Amino acid sequence: MKLYKCLWCVRTKLQTISRLFLSPLVLFFLCYAPLKADSTLNEPILPLPEPLPGNPRIIELGKKLFHDAQLSKDRTISCASCHHLESGGDDNLTVSKGINNFLGNVNTPTVFNSSLNIRQFWDGRAFDLVEQIDITIQNPKEMDSNWPLIIERLKQDPIYVELFSKAFHNGLNINNIKQSIVTFEKTLITPNSRFDQYLRGSSDSITKEELSGYALFKQYGCTSCHQGMAIGGNLFQKLGIMKDYFADRGNLTPSDFGRFNVSKNEFDRFFFKVPSLRNVELTAPYFHDGSVKTLDDAVKKMMIYQLGIAPKQKDIQLIVQFLKTLTGEYQGKPL
Repeated sequence: MKLYKCLWCVRTKLQTISRLFLSPLVLFFLCYAPLKADSTLNEPILPLPEPLPGNPRIIELGKKLFHDAQLSKDRTISCASCHHLESGGDDNLTVSKGINNFLGNVNTPTVFNSSLNIRQFWDGRAFDLVEQIDITIQNPKEMDSNWPLIIERLKQDPIYVELFSKAFHNGLNINNIKQSIVTFEKTLITPNSRFDQYLRGSSDSITKEELSGYALFKQYGCTSCHQGMAIGGNLFQKLGIMKDYFADRGNLTPSDFGRFNVSKNEFDRFFFKVPSLRNVELTAPYFHDGSVKTLDDAVKKMMIYQLGIAPKQKDIQLIVQFLKTLTGEYQGKPL
């Protein structure tokens, strides 16, 4: 059974990434270059670095745009409406509310560390954060806006005109709006979790119970999908490898088809981008459908549907204790 699961993970990871039409060299660096990150311990999980320095004017402009509801059609929704930076980078709702209180189709992922993702959105329909902005701006259930309207509004604001002229030689335009927001989002890294400190050699940063939870996390094979600096986010995987998750949950919707909705490849049905586990204790509810309310239940369901093993409550508790060591810092303060 363990061999089957291992082979399945290898097969699905290779097939998923190969469909991104990347060269072998790019694939190598995409999958394995992060493993060269500075760490005193040889582990499948790597410590997060501090955010790379950027142009402070562009970053501050991006931050202002991130929090500005003028980007939405009715001026009620900003990026920060669904991505709360004072907590886990999401909104802790089953699905988010857009303009006119329209409900989204899937649970909102965290924006923290999103620049490390292989693709954006659960189904990976955005190649990067730039594409993600376009999709969100124009989605009728989210901002339901358009670029001509946004440009018109911002050009009427002398503060924005001045900020763009100082940050960019060509001033206010669509590309510079996107670049500003993405540059800001790339600063949303949450390093220095207690587990990061442990990986860098501080053995007293985590308890024996938490370390036991990490040992179980590896022993059960969770690191097949949750590894690297983001502890996920770098591959697509099927939800329900060992047991049919959707048959048990019921009420199948188009959003449950996952990556299939993008690729139209039957193999991709029920595949989703593996979420990062960083700050996971803050980002309930869990899964693409937001149906799992607690971290304990999320671990239990992963054991059943992904690993095909009978959950042991003691093991669940230890793994959850480990997962809580993955909560990092933002702007030097604990989340």
